[in-house]
Amino acid sequence: MLRRLLPFSADLWTHRELLWQFTLRNVELRHKGSHLGLIWSVLSPLLMLSLYVLVFGYIFGGSFGVVPHETRADYALGIFFGLTLFQFVAEVMGVSPGLIVSNPNFVKKVVFPLEILPASSVGGAVFHLMISLGLALLSLVLFVDRPLTIELLWLPVIIAPLILLCMGIAWFFSAIGVFFRDLGQGMQFLTMALMYSSAVFFPASKIIHPVWIFLRFNPVLLAIELARNTALWGQPVNYKHLAYLYATGLAACWLGHLAFRRMKPAFADVL
Repeated sequence: MLRRLLPFSADLWTHRELLWQFTLRNVELRHKGSHLGLIWSVLSPLLMLSLYVLVFGYIFGGSFGVVPHETRADYALGIFFGLTLFQFVAEVMGVSPGLIVSNPNFVKKVVFPLEILPASSVGGAVFHLMISLGLALLSLVLFVDRPLTIELLWLPVIIAPLILLCMGIAWFFSAIGVFFRDLGQGMQFLTMALMYSSAVFFPASKIIHPVWIFLRFNPVLLAIELARNTALWGQPVNYKHLAYLYATGLAACWLGHLAFRRMKPAFADVL
């Protein structure tokens, strides 16, 4: 029954050990050859967080206007939260088109569950996402003069459908990338457009009405708003937005997996 309703979950569970091994491989390869190695996984977001606090918090002195007496640290952390979630999606979009093309041996010479390659790339991105979110939450405790609320517990519930969305994106674009090699070049524009349409640097309430009619269906925007509102501002979760986020995440994951399975038999002929 599970294989029929959610075939991607059955595939991932069947090859869970292989998925774990390739996820670790992706994490290690990202920092291979550097002197600090995996330390960069912590150091890089920490440096970026410091930069956001300095530039956006103290130099520009911006404000989200969500909570009273908003501090510079509030604004900087709001941007850091938004960019962390956006960069998670952008990383998956950036690497997906070349995943199958760059591993032709897995397609031609061995019997290998190719679905693992896109899934493991998402797993590696999740690893770095968790580190960045951990640093953001630590900064929330250290630098924000406001008690944590129980709404913070909604954060993993909000992140889960975003991971499903990225899984579908990875499967779909990795399959399409086999047939359209120029897709990787266009990803830079797509990720830039996604950043400006996801309210990373400002609250969604500032989006003008005609544009909001379309942008309200952007799941990345809704995930960023839900994460900031619950984790940073301590506001109640919007259940309608959360339900929509889960619906789009599951739909994207199911459709992306279906597209990958349908196109997979032609990979060997193209490569």
